Amino acid sequence: MSRANRGWIYVLIGGVFEVAWVSGLKHSSNIWEWLLTLAGIALSFWLMINAAKILPIGSVYAVFTGLGTAGTVIAETVLFGEPFSLIKTLLILLLLSGVVGLKLITDAPSEQNSASTPAGLDGKGGI
Repeated sequence: MSRANRGWIYVLIGGVFEVAWVSGLKHSSNIWEWLLTLAGIALSFWLMINAAKILPIGSVYAVFTGLGTAGTVIAETVLFGEPFSLIKTLLILLLLSGVVGLKLITDAPSEQNSASTPAGLDGKGGI
């Protein structure tokens, strides 16, 4: 598995935990549910931080929050009886198309990334 794919897996799993803890904030009613919510927060952010060490932070954050938003709306509708809204569904599809687009352009190789490190700041001596 490539390093970039591992980063995207971190983002995807982190997004799942994002949905869990956001729903947990709304629906937790006892200490065990609150502890699971806190564990979800810690794990989702740990995964996002590790993904950001591999992938561009802007893409990681956009995809992470996009998946969290879309997943939370879907989970709330399916699991907790939130009313269905066609316009909300269309806007989520628009959001997800942006997430997919970011993933597609992030996977494209870029020569700019290797040339953007200022001289002496690349860990190979210099300043």
